[in-house]
Amino acid sequence: MRLVIMFDLPMETAQERKEYRQFRKKLINEGFLMIQYSVYARVCVTRQTAKFLENRVRKFLPHSGIVQSLMVTEKQYNDMHFLVGNPIDDVRNTSDRTVIL
Repeated sequence: MRLVIMFDLPMETAQERKEYRQFRKKLINEGFLMIQYSVYARVCVTRQTAKFLENRVRKFLPHSGIVQSLMVTEKQYNDMHFLVGNPIDDVRNTSDRTVIL
């Protein structure tokens, strides 16, 4: 399962830029990896852990802008097509490092 966070935040004032930087930093600290600008994803073992993580993200949302979440299965995520550009082979972005006990 993957939890994808997509956002479009205003960056016109110094306060809005600060909120953007803090939000992005907190996403990275939660284990999210940038897929492309303003789109971050994280591997989750189950739907329940994805919902738990989504609730954690809710706690540090910025005051303005748009933030959306999307839960997709590994199969759906792996069916993503690259129309322009090449995929980045990064082990952190695969489920190969997920260990289920």
